[in-house]
Amino acid sequence: MDTMVTYRYYRQASRITIFAHVFGVIAMILMLVWLLHYREGVDLDSYDPDKIFNVHPLLMFLGVIFLSGEALMAYKTVTGERQVQKSVHLLLHLAAIILGIVGLHAAFKYHDRRNLRDMYSFHSWIGIGTFCLYILQWVIGLCMYMLPYTRIETRSVNLPWHISGGRAIFYMTIVAALTGLMQKSTMIQLPFLYGESLLINFLAIFILLFGVTVDISVALARYA
Repeated sequence: MDTMVTYRYYRQASRITIFAHVFGVIAMILMLVWLLHYREGVDLDSYDPDKIFNVHPLLMFLGVIFLSGEALMAYKTVTGERQVQKSVHLLLHLAAIILGIVGLHAAFKYHDRRNLRDMYSFHSWIGIGTFCLYILQWVIGLCMYMLPYTRIETRSVNLPWHISGGRAIFYMTIVAALTGLMQKSTMIQLPFLYGESLLINFLAIFILLFGVTVDISVALARYA
């Protein structure tokens, strides 16, 4: 009688995951070069409105994109005790929310200094909408999977929705970032193939690559 053999594999720190970390670090370096070299720096308390605004893209990327992606990979691609994985996942997302709040404050403060209208562009709509969903997802995750009173059956039923919703929101943060870069590049009217223009384009590419590789690494980990 033939014996059925089940093969399992584990993609801990797979090549895709490593690429995701690399793309994220490169995007962060490009973001810093752009803001510090071309945009004159970052200062939330500055008298210069442009320096105040620069806090926005920096913290939104660092928080709801980079730390969010790291939180997804920390839970799905790194070995460890389940409770430790859940705690790291939760805390990284909490740090992302805190940075995101400060980043949004910088954008509204910039608009106030420049006497600009708030919430007038597609970028602002999708950005605020995504951030609200991000917070809601975090609160639901906290109540559902960290507090002890939730039934195991309820957790199991809602887990696919939590995973799928988290990945969808993560892609929405990427869309918000890319539309924001496109909006900023259009507003400052950079010449074609100018140094800053090229840097912004490469920054957008690496943000997109970070998002794609994070999602692929998380998807592959599901089959481990």
